[in-house]
Amino acid sequence: MKISLIGLGNMGLPMAANLLKAGHEVVGFDLSAAAMAAHRANGGTTADTIAAAVADVDAVVTMLPTGKHVADVCTGQGGVLASISARTKLVIDSSTIDVATARQVGADAAARGIEFLDAPVSGGTGGAVAGTLTFMVGGSEAGFALAEPVLKGMGRAIIHAGPPGAGQVAKACNNMMLAISMIGVSEAFAMADGLGLSRQKLFDIVGPSTGQSFALTGYCPVPGPVPTSPANRDYAPGFTAALMLKDLRLAQDAARAAGAPTPLGAHATQLFAALVESGAGGKDFSIIAQWLAAKTRDELS
Repeated sequence: MKISLIGLGNMGLPMAANLLKAGHEVVGFDLSAAAMAAHRANGGTTADTIAAAVADVDAVVTMLPTGKHVADVCTGQGGVLASISARTKLVIDSSTIDVATARQVGADAAARGIEFLDAPVSGGTGGAVAGTLTFMVGGSEAGFALAEPVLKGMGRAIIHAGPPGAGQVAKACNNMMLAISMIGVSEAFAMADGLGLSRQKLFDIVGPSTGQSFALTGYCPVPGPVPTSPANRDYAPGFTAALMLKDLRLAQDAARAAGAPTPLGAHATQLFAALVESGAGGKDFSIIAQWLAAKTRDELS
């Protein structure tokens, strides 16, 4: 297929590279000249404008920072919907944005006879590079069937979550749970440190026990037990604290719209806001373990 990928950032660039490896032709666009050059070095082609990038392709994939960016790129003047040809029947947005914007862009696309899917991802930059992302897809059954060959080039688990907007709902729920569990794991390590239980022993005991979680065994927030976790690389980000805060705020907006009680989600949002305000927004979100430990020491001193 000939695919346009708009947004060649930390996620979009490796996603485009995996589409190329899967045998697709990929036309990229980004505001960063360096990102465009990197995409060309990977074997892709680039265009000088969004309109040129999507003018004659089978599908469009967007990976952008916010809902406003997605709305502007997809529905604005010179944007995707205004510029695609009759050849294009599919637009996939893999950004993490608010549910309302995803549904509105989907409605605008449907009015033009275009299948629009909100398909946010889980797996971070590591999953984007490895091609092992999980895609949570909102949209019609017909749109999902069209999208599967594209998404399989970038991910390992492709799940149809439901109608338009359902992908963003799933992503908000997933990342709220991840943030809450990461805080719980971080608190447990702080308590173990204070009471003299070694971090490795805690890991070895809880790993096969009922307290097990991905935040512990897959992404341990303290150095040592999981060699591949960011904690062993000075919290170099796989997923930044600032992005986690963004997702938590989106989750809180969705919870309020649904009238759903999320007291732990609300408290996690407050803690990550304080973490980002401390200057750690560019570090991996698991640095909250270090921040909580330091905060506790300061309060006790």
